[in-house]
Amino acid sequence: MTETSELRVEQTKLDELYARLDELRDETTDRLGTVRASEVGGNHQHRSERDAFATLYEDQLIRLNSAEDGLCFGRLDLSSEPEPSYIGRIGLTDENRQQILIDWRAPASERFYQSTAANPEGVVRRRHLVTKNRRVTDLEDDVLDIEALDDDERSNLQGEGALIAALTNHRTGRMGDIVATIQAEQDAIIRQPLQGVLVVQGGPGTGKTAVALHRAAYLLYRHRERIAKSGVLLVGPSPVFLKYIEKVLPSLGETGALLLTPGQLYPGLDTEISDDADIAAIKGRSQMATVLKTHIANYERIPDHDEELRVGSHNIWLRRRDVRAARDRARRTGDAHNAARNGFVSGLLKSLAEDLAREMGLDGAGERLPELMEELRSSVDVRRALNLAWFPISPSGALRTLLSKPHKLQAAAGHLLSPAEQERLIRSPDAQLTVDDVPLLDELAELLGNSPQQTAARDESAREYAETVLEMTETSSLIDAETLAARWEEEAPSVTLAERAIDDREWTYGHLVVDEAQELTPMQWRILFRRVPSKSATVVGDLAQSSRVDNTRTWDSILSEFVGDRYALQVLTVSYRTPQTVMDLANRYLHRHFPQLELVESVRRGGPAPRFDSFASAAEAVNALVPAVAEEVEAVAGGKIAVIAPDHLIDSVAEVLDEFDIGRSVIGLDHQIAVISAQQAKGLEFDSVIIVEPGSIAPEGHEDGVGALYVSLTRTTDRLRILAATVTELTDLIDG
Repeated sequence: MTETSELRVEQTKLDELYARLDELRDETTDRLGTVRASEVGGNHQHRSERDAFATLYEDQLIRLNSAEDGLCFGRLDLSSEPEPSYIGRIGLTDENRQQILIDWRAPASERFYQSTAANPEGVVRRRHLVTKNRRVTDLEDDVLDIEALDDDERSNLQGEGALIAALTNHRTGRMGDIVATIQAEQDAIIRQPLQGVLVVQGGPGTGKTAVALHRAAYLLYRHRERIAKSGVLLVGPSPVFLKYIEKVLPSLGETGALLLTPGQLYPGLDTEISDDADIAAIKGRSQMATVLKTHIANYERIPDHDEELRVGSHNIWLRRRDVRAARDRARRTGDAHNAARNGFVSGLLKSLAEDLAREMGLDGAGERLPELMEELRSSVDVRRALNLAWFPISPSGALRTLLSKPHKLQAAAGHLLSPAEQERLIRSPDAQLTVDDVPLLDELAELLGNSPQQTAARDESAREYAETVLEMTETSSLIDAETLAARWEEEAPSVTLAERAIDDREWTYGHLVVDEAQELTPMQWRILFRRVPSKSATVVGDLAQSSRVDNTRTWDSILSEFVGDRYALQVLTVSYRTPQTVMDLANRYLHRHFPQLELVESVRRGGPAPRFDSFASAAEAVNALVPAVAEEVEAVAGGKIAVIAPDHLIDSVAEVLDEFDIGRSVIGLDHQIAVISAQQAKGLEFDSVIIVEPGSIAPEGHEDGVGALYVSLTRTTDRLRILAATVTELTDLIDG
C-alpha cells in the first residue's frame, strides 16, 4: 500500500467520524431549540427541569464544537483486535452505540501514550494523524512490534516524528493543546488520582504547564460529578500568562475552570501592582496571620474605667466587668468579628436595660425590655460606647488602618515584626492595594466575616425570590419559602460557574491548579487552600525560576506548613521547547547559581547559537533593536518574537520599535512582536527572543535577578539574541 493509499484509508475514516460529529451536533442543536421553545406552566420544578435539559444540551454542544479542529489524531493497531482503534478529542459512538472514537482521557486510550517498544502492552503500531480543515495531511507510525506486521505493512510505514513537527511549528501567541503528542512521562502525571497534592517540578520547556492544563481537563472528565459543579481554580502568575493559556481548556471541551492571577483572588480587586521585594516578603510570612488576628482582637476593647452614659433623662453606668462578660460570651460562639458583634451588643444592651429599669424605678426590665432596649439604641452615648467596645469594620478598612497607623501596627505585631520591618510596612492611607495585600484582605475577611446587615441582606434577597415564586405558583403546599430560598442560593442566578465563583469569596472549588507555584508566599498559599479545603491540587513550577534566590528552599519547605508530607513529587527533565544550543547557555548560568538543581536536557539537538552583541551604553543597545528586530522578523518568517527588557527600559524599547507590529503586556500576544518584562515572560514561548540589557535584569552581585534572567533565556523555541551594555556574566558563559 502506497503513502497515498494510506492517506486515503485514514481520510475515509476521518470523513466517517466528522459525519457522525455533524449528525450529533445537529441533533443536539434541535433538542436545545425544542427545549428553549417549550412552554411550561408556572410550576418551578418544571422550569428547573427545562433549564437543566437546556444546560445539558449546551454543554454537549460546547464539547462537540470544541472537537472540530483535530477531531481524531491517533490510531492503535492491537494484536488482540482485528480492527484498529481511533483516539480523539472526544468519544463518539455510532447510531448502534458502538464506539468509533475513544476520548483521549478514557482508560482505553492510555496505551496510545504509555506503550513503548520495551513494553508494548499489546500495541503493534501507534499512528499519529496530522489533520487540517477535516483533511489528513500527514501520518507518522511508531511500530512497537515489527514482527506482527506483514511485508506490505512494513514497507509502508509513515512519518518523521509528530512531536518534533509540532515543536518546530511557528508559535501563534497562544498555547495550544498537546493531546496528540503527550509523552509517556507527561501522561503518567496527567492521569494521577484526584486526591491529594501533586507537585510537578520541571525546568523550562518540559511541558509542566501543558501537563497541568491537560490534567485539569482529565479530572473534569473522569470526576465530573464530583468537581464539575464547583469547578477548578487555575492560578497563573500574570494576565499575560492567562491570556496565553486561555484557549487550551475550551479547545478540550472544558469550561469549568476559573483562571485568576494572585492579584485577582479577592472579589472586586484586580491589581498587577507589586510591593518592593522586601515589603512583599514581610507581608507574605505566615506570622502575618497572627498579626491580623491580633489587630482584629484589638477592635474588641474593654474600657479603661466604668463610664457614665446619658439615656434620655436618665444616667446609667457602663461597667467594665459587664463589657468583659459580654465580650467573652461573644467570643465563645466562635463567630467572626462582625457576626459576633450582634451577640455582644444584644448581651450588653440587656445588662444596660436592667440598669435603666432600676434608674426608672421599675422592678426589673420584664415585659418592657424591648422598649428599654430601643431607648438605649437611640442614645448617642450608648451607640458610641458600643462602637468603641466592639467596632464593626470592613477588611479594607482594617488593612488601611493597620498599614497607615504606626501605633496600630505596633500593637498588633508586637515582637513578630521588628521595628525596622514595621516601618517598612507603613504607607499612606490612600495607597493603592497591591498583589501582596490580597491575602491580607482575604485573611481579614475570614476574621471579620459578614456583618449582620450583609447576611440579612443576602438572606432577604433569597427570601424575596422564594416568596415571588410562591406567589406565581400554586405549589405552596408542597414547598415552603425556606426550601426555595436555599434553592435560589444554588440555582437562581443564570450565570456561568466562573461568573458565580469570581464574586463569591466563600466559593470552594473541587481542584486547584497553580502554575509558577515557586513564587507564592505562605500567605498566598493560605488563601488558595481556603478556596480548596479538600487540598486536591496540581502544583507546577521550577525552583530555579524563582524570583527569590534561596538555595535551601525546597517543595517540602514551601508546602509542609499546609499539607505536611502528604504530597507527591514528579520531576520533568526533558525540555521540548528550547534548542540544546540555548539550553546549554541557560544550564551553565543556572549551575553557577544553583549547583544543587538538576539540569534540563533538550530533546531538540542543534539550533542556531545564541548571539551576543555588546554596546557602550543602554541607549545604544536600545537603538540597535531596529536592525536586530528586522533581522529576526525575516529569520522567523511569520513567527512570534519577544523583546524582553528591564522595566525601566520598556517605554524606550516600545518607542524605538514603533514602526513594527508590536504590542505591550497582554496585547503583545496578538502582535508579531511582544515587548514584555522578564516577569511577564514567565510561562510563555516565542520563535525568537531578544534580551535587552540582561545586566539590569540580573545585576552582577544581586542574586534576586537570577531567576528572571534564566526565565528570559529559555523562552525561545529557536533563536536567542542578547543586546548588552552593562557588564554581564553571560559574556564568558557564551564563550564557554
